[in-house]
Amino acid sequence: MPFICLLLSGAALLINGLATLERLPRIDAATFSLLLGGTQLVLGVVHLSTGSTGTEDLLAAAGMFLFGLKYAYAGLDGLLGLGSTGLGWFCGMVAFFGLLLAGAWLGTDPLLAVLWVCWAVLWGLLFTSAALGAARLEPFTGWALVLASQVTATVPPFLGLAGLWPRSAAVAWLAALLLAGLFVAARALARRGQDVPRRARESLPAK
Repeated sequence: MPFICLLLSGAALLINGLATLERLPRIDAATFSLLLGGTQLVLGVVHLSTGSTGTEDLLAAAGMFLFGLKYAYAGLDGLLGLGSTGLGWFCGMVAFFGLLLAGAWLGTDPLLAVLWVCWAVLWGLLFTSAALGAARLEPFTGWALVLASQVTATVPPFLGLAGLWPRSAAVAWLAALLLAGLFVAARALARRGQDVPRRARESLPAK
């Protein structure tokens, strides 16, 4: 169940990232986020109703609810025009809990701990952009969401569903290096996108 929930999150990260980059209408992303977040909340309830009360089961359920609530809130925010400030502060809280979950998973599943650090950074970017009004970070945030959607929430759950989820520290270190490179690439893409309009303006003939 958690792997299915994570697959859905990969789709949501991609769609919201594209909307942040203005590659698709935000109303589309909001509708998708609401549907997906609601589905994840249901999956979380089903997961708990199966009698899964071990520590790892409860940690997995906590992650499912954090993802589900975040996407449901994002969907309502976009559809109702709430202004995103409240959503931004909620993302800040989720980023904090993401770091706590990373610490909780570190001893038993270092790869998942690394992924939670990445998601916490993403939510921290959303907090800074939406709650603190740092609109200049939106291109970077958008590209980070798009790239992270596949690396952190599409490939890993497929490995989990196939029974191939790695728990070694070596894999976690490789994932950390890959994700660090991902954020560098997102920054480069964001700066490239910001430079294009300026260069286009500079190339216009003077009137």
